[in-house]
Amino acid sequence: MFLQTTRRTESFIILNGALHVPAWQAKSARCWKLHVERGQDTLVTASTHQVPHQDEHVIGLADEVLVLTEDNFEKEVGQDRGALVEFYAPWCGHCKKLAPEYEKLGTSFKKAKSVLIGKDHYLFIIVGVDCDEHKSLCSKYGVSGYPTIQWFPKGSLEPKKYEGPRTAESLAEFVNTEGGTNVKLATPPSNVLVLTPDNFDEVVLDENKDVLVEFYAPWCGHCKNLAPTYEKVATAFKLEEDIVIANLDADKYKDLAEKHDVRGFPTLKFFPKTNKAGEDYGSGRDLDDFVAFINERCGTSRDGKGHLTSKAGIVESLDALVKELVAAKDEEKKAVFSRIEQEVQTLKGSAARHGKIYSKAAKNFMEKGSDYAKNEVQRLQRLLDKSINTVKADEFTLKKNILSTFA
Repeated sequence: MFLQTTRRTESFIILNGALHVPAWQAKSARCWKLHVERGQDTLVTASTHQVPHQDEHVIGLADEVLVLTEDNFEKEVGQDRGALVEFYAPWCGHCKKLAPEYEKLGTSFKKAKSVLIGKDHYLFIIVGVDCDEHKSLCSKYGVSGYPTIQWFPKGSLEPKKYEGPRTAESLAEFVNTEGGTNVKLATPPSNVLVLTPDNFDEVVLDENKDVLVEFYAPWCGHCKNLAPTYEKVATAFKLEEDIVIANLDADKYKDLAEKHDVRGFPTLKFFPKTNKAGEDYGSGRDLDDFVAFINERCGTSRDGKGHLTSKAGIVESLDALVKELVAAKDEEKKAVFSRIEQEVQTLKGSAARHGKIYSKAAKNFMEKGSDYAKNEVQRLQRLLDKSINTVKADEFTLKKNILSTFA
């Protein structure tokens, strides 16, 4: 649950599944964004950040938050446990790519009391912030590029730079070697729904769902090769409530396999909302092939990483009316706006949800002028350029796509 608070000194922002805490300083115009990963073996981050906009969810500050700053760095690092510290910049592309791997590492080492997984931001100026002291901290430890990952042994402030691959597996091997631990990486939950005779009909025959099913056998080599790609497909569409990516052990549940004419492995069948008898999936088995098939058959607009494309949210009938609104003379705009409102009322499903965005955008366009859409698109793009969670990314992308039709 997200809660809104007006007490700026006790708030943080949820972005990309992590806690981002701005603690406003009363005597200056600066604020900090703190990346918080709960757990006694996890250090967190600090960077400058703008005051959150109304689109960012703000909730109460968590207790027992450890933050790497110049003030407490040496109180936490070099003490009674080893520490892995990532020095990074929020705008750094390589750092953003590393983030999920580093978070996976932190999650896996939560219970390893002898190891501290932490991060330290190289601070940069947003609005009147004096970041010289934090620059000194990074310079002190020889940080000249991002990300820089260093290991600080127990009781030492003399770091050892990590030079290996930036994957959770390689980092875990490094920390286990340096820290004398034997921690195994936590296995992330699968986004592929596992079918059995108990839930098959309930899931697959649901006329409100489009369902893709892989019938596989555990010993099948082709099935094993397909598994990583199939997981990516499920992950890409996990936010689509009416799409299910599922699999069934056809070797274990032979009766179900025979019922659906499964004669080899893997067999892929698609059960759209309009045909619960099912149909063979005949497209390719690369990620892009699956994504293109689902987008075409289910009316979605996602890429292989699960991001919404520039077509997401666009409703053709409303698009045409928006063009009329933008081109209309002042005395004609009110009539076109009324037609937009009427069209929105006729829409159903996801189009109806998108229509509400069109309606609100048209109203703001009328009230705030032609520059409103352009400025709002730019603001949303700035938010999208940051590390935000997938739900907010979807929300901002839909708004940006629709507002772009007004710009």
